[in-house]
Amino acid sequence: MRRQGGSRRRNADRRVAVTSFPVGDVGNLSVRFHGVRGSTPCEGPRFERFGGHTSCVELTTPGEEPLVLDLGTGVKSFGEQLVSEGSCNGGYHANVLLTHLHWDHVQGLPFFEPLFSGGQGLDIYGPVQPEGHLEEVFSRFMGPPFFPITIQELAAAVTFHDTTDDDFAIGGAKVRSRGVRHNGPTLGFRIEQSGCVVAYIPDHGPGCSPDDADDYIPTAVLELCDGADVVIHDAQYTRGEFETRRTWGHCTVDYAVHVAAEAGARTLALFHHDPYHDDPTVDTLLRYTQDLREAGRLSDILAASEGTALELTRETVA
Repeated sequence: MRRQGGSRRRNADRRVAVTSFPVGDVGNLSVRFHGVRGSTPCEGPRFERFGGHTSCVELTTPGEEPLVLDLGTGVKSFGEQLVSEGSCNGGYHANVLLTHLHWDHVQGLPFFEPLFSGGQGLDIYGPVQPEGHLEEVFSRFMGPPFFPITIQELAAAVTFHDTTDDDFAIGGAKVRSRGVRHNGPTLGFRIEQSGCVVAYIPDHGPGCSPDDADDYIPTAVLELCDGADVVIHDAQYTRGEFETRRTWGHCTVDYAVHVAAEAGARTLALFHHDPYHDDPTVDTLLRYTQDLREAGRLSDILAASEGTALELTRETVA
């Protein structure tokens, strides 16, 4: 039985203020949630506050190209916002960190409005696929008979980059990618930019490795979350749900808290909400996690909601 070591609390000399606000303001690094749901989009008044779009998060910092985390259905409204704001008038380019190719993380791409005109572009960094290059595999499901148009028919330029366990730079951002436990090739990411650190692990399934104890945290995951200002982590199941869906590739809210606490992170954003969890259920799960013993080792726990953002601001240390 494998077990992880003690908690990590590096970066003790680095202080970053984390505040939440409706989308609009800008700090050193803004983390904007455009889609927070897992598995499939959902709609209706029961999901109004937290939102029904699937995974899409935008990281922006002044003077740098944006980073987009995943291409779920949330990227559609994100694209509409960019066009209405005039952000595409001078040519829009973003870099996408794609965790994996399940539908809820990719199906928004052909509806991303900036791709409908020339002069725009995306560079997509995603996990190496055993069936071929990322672009080849992606093109198999974005095209007939599954979809009426192909990637090549988009007016904008879309470039794919096969990514494994690696450390690389995108502009002023330092990116670390590591494989995480899920069904199929899946990456988690760590982004360091403007003195701030965000870890993104939207799909993480302890049950996908039956030899691991339920509380085991792989070294790669600790690397990604080590001392992070914000950890955005899979929080799809209750303990009871996990027992009947153990091999489905997701984890409990308890495990999300465990990961963030053991890694010495500051703020945990519960993410990838189950499509059967309506607003009152997410509220209940948030209160439950805040009362866990390990929650005391974190500065804050929040439930990510569509249309809000976190502002990370580097503070001067005396």
